[in-house]
Amino acid sequence: MYRLLLPVLLSIPALAPAQTHLTDAYREPAGQILGAAMTDVEGWAKLEYLTTEIGHRLSGSAGLERAIEWAAGRMEEEGLDVRLLPVMVPHWIRGEESARMVAPFERPLSILGLGGSVGTPEGGITAPVLAVTSFDELEALDPANVEGKIVLFAVPWMGYGETVAYRAAGASRAAERGAVAALVRSATGRSLYTPHTGSLRYDDAAPRIPAAAVTVEDAEWMRRLIANGHEVRIRLEMGAHTLPDAESFNLVAEIPGSEIPEEVVVMGGHYDSWDVGQGAHDDGAACMAAWQALTIIHRLGLRSRRTLRVVLWTNEENGLRGGRSYREWVGDDIGLHVAAIEMDGGAERPVGFGLGMGADGVQATDAAYENALEALGQIGALLDGIDAGLMQRGWGGADIGPLMKDGVPGMGLRTVGEHYFDWHHTNADTLDKVDPQDFRKAVAMLGVVGYVLADMPETIRGIAGITAKAAQEKGR
Repeated sequence: MYRLLLPVLLSIPALAPAQTHLTDAYREPAGQILGAAMTDVEGWAKLEYLTTEIGHRLSGSAGLERAIEWAAGRMEEEGLDVRLLPVMVPHWIRGEESARMVAPFERPLSILGLGGSVGTPEGGITAPVLAVTSFDELEALDPANVEGKIVLFAVPWMGYGETVAYRAAGASRAAERGAVAALVRSATGRSLYTPHTGSLRYDDAAPRIPAAAVTVEDAEWMRRLIANGHEVRIRLEMGAHTLPDAESFNLVAEIPGSEIPEEVVVMGGHYDSWDVGQGAHDDGAACMAAWQALTIIHRLGLRSRRTLRVVLWTNEENGLRGGRSYREWVGDDIGLHVAAIEMDGGAERPVGFGLGMGADGVQATDAAYENALEALGQIGALLDGIDAGLMQRGWGGADIGPLMKDGVPGMGLRTVGEHYFDWHHTNADTLDKVDPQDFRKAVAMLGVVGYVLADMPETIRGIAGITAKAAQEKGR
């Protein structure tokens, strides 16, 4: 049998940037793409249809499959090469859910169950609330003081990366201490009484208890009541349950390369969303922007040397199976993926791209980044007209993570990020939050950068001075 070895990163002496200055070489096609993107109305119409007529698209839902069928049909009508790659995805159902404070006051609470949570027993759970502000505070408590209680993680906002750990692991950490349910302050810095959902991860070593997000306002109110000596009691009812895995698809569309079609630049976003709101910023706008960028390039008659591919990945929100499945589908040809671009930070005003390079957790050298960013800066200069050409070190994204792990340079589209976490994973993630001109800028950015990366004489990896070797070892 054969097995693929991880790409080996060989740092070689710093190379000079590509001989042809990319700004000069690609000014004309970039101008065509920019002009078409910034005056385009069709991409916005696609996003409007997706959010208004289809709406949210949780993995396993009819909404996601309807969205895939619609997009695949439209892509074929536009003359793109289209294929559907099957992926088995989780199928979690929220069910009916409610929470009510029954002491010291009677009042309904706004909640959203966390993705993957189990439901409550029939009749719900009524129990006192224990508020903590950190895992350390929880661990310092005698388990006897936690047993039988609903643990409320009233954790201050520390940025998404730190705060989201309580959403992911809070239920199991509370269950280890004897809690019967967990409530998590929504992962956001600002709130207008809006709960934010998202995935949790159960630890198999702990009982599985129901878990939901509460609003910032209610979390802080309950924390203060408890600090003032009140016993807060809540009745929680959740009908959440998980069905067997369902079949879904990664949707792939591409323009085959004119000279070296076996080499690929891939770009896209995740097509699934949570089962609330419309999935406009997360991540419908990205999917429509990447698709429309490819359509514009095709209609302009521009054909890059390498294949330019768009993938609308499935199941990023509660499983990441789309990105992993795509990596498996690529197989031993991973070395032929020369770059990957992902947009998954909302569609606010874009500013540029972050670049990540390495393999299996090992970062490329500073010299490699310097060479790569110099070349990318030349591409970024093509976007100066829309003030979106910033190129810097960063992270590509979750769906291209498996590709990056095996040495594919990854780029993530970056925005100002001023309000994304205000509506992230909420009923407020709707089309009215997306500015049409910001969306068109994203179309232009993906179109220009994707096309140039797929057409430029040398790859970013080559310019960086990094060689990826995908070797096959014959084994028994």
